[in-house]
Amino acid sequence: MSRKQCFLGDVIKFDNGKTRPNSDGDHPIYGGNGILGYTAETNYYSETIIIGRVGAYCGSVYYENKPIWVSDNALAAKPKEFNNAKYLYYFLINLQLNLFAEGSSHPLVTQTLLNSIDIEISDDENEQKAIAGVLSSLDDKIDLLHRQNKALEAMAETLFRQWFVEEKDESWEVIKLKEFINVKHGYAFKGEHISNSEHDQILVTPGNFKIGGGFKIEKIKYYHDKDYPKSFILKKGDLIVTMTDLSKEGDTLGYSALVPEFDDKIFLHNQRIGKVLIKDNMSKFFLYYLMKTDEYQWYIHGSASGTSIRHTSPTSICNYEFSLPPQEKINDFEIYSGNLYEKITYNQNQIRTLEKLRDTLLPKLMSGEVRVKL
Repeated sequence: MSRKQCFLGDVIKFDNGKTRPNSDGDHPIYGGNGILGYTAETNYYSETIIIGRVGAYCGSVYYENKPIWVSDNALAAKPKEFNNAKYLYYFLINLQLNLFAEGSSHPLVTQTLLNSIDIEISDDENEQKAIAGVLSSLDDKIDLLHRQNKALEAMAETLFRQWFVEEKDESWEVIKLKEFINVKHGYAFKGEHISNSEHDQILVTPGNFKIGGGFKIEKIKYYHDKDYPKSFILKKGDLIVTMTDLSKEGDTLGYSALVPEFDDKIFLHNQRIGKVLIKDNMSKFFLYYLMKTDEYQWYIHGSASGTSIRHTSPTSICNYEFSLPPQEKINDFEIYSGNLYEKITYNQNQIRTLEKLRDTLLPKLMSGEVRVKL
């Protein structure tokens, strides 16, 4: 293996981004937290590495291989000489650039700082390509599984809308959710035990809900104490809803999610989350997709309290009115969507396995501890 000691600026050319344009178009606008929107204009082409420059996303790293706009809260990076852009993308991820940031309350990385970082790096063009190929193949598979899950979720949503919204029969009884569910408040877990440090207990918060519904595992808070009522442990497949949303728009307020299977982690029912307790003869999946509809969301937003922080309540949720389809139709949807959910769960497990493999290989490949055949 050919390796060399040098400065980061010897292998990468850094440039500042520019103020975000006002035009609309198809080209991604990248900031420190990824894609911010789309524009008709571009300021970088072909392979570009994007680095978060300031704030909470300082040191974040993204890769794109098409024309883009890099905004002024990010830096653009291009390889020098023979160096492989995708290899350098993974190299920068492994460096954890946020650890080099200047400032504590308002962290910042600059071109000068990045140029001066002392590194040891592969000096073999073919080896760089091979390492990038191994890691890219894992990321491509992960991306494919994410897209499959998105398509499966869309299939169930489309069928729900077709059967229960577009084909709704006027003869169906209008009824309130409280006939089929209760909503249980979560527990006030102690703040001093909440941490970003990994633990076997995950505290479910509004940050674990996707916009539009569904569970988001990326933002995790851990709970480092065992002294709490065990009735507030959530089980795989439990139906939950957000009771509080911290954004003005209420992006996730009232939306539903299903508690996933995640290694051997324990999920805890936090106070800002409602657990949906389902009575007899009602489908969990019917309720899950009902709580993702526009009609339900309009109701939740209309009945919400608060301004800067929005709140809903078990009473508001349970008073939502909908047209009750025949039980046979609900049962058919339960079977169909349940099968899709099992496929989604299988894919999620595959994603985590591949992510662990990638994250294990990354530092070993970058350090030379693990070699790839050329």
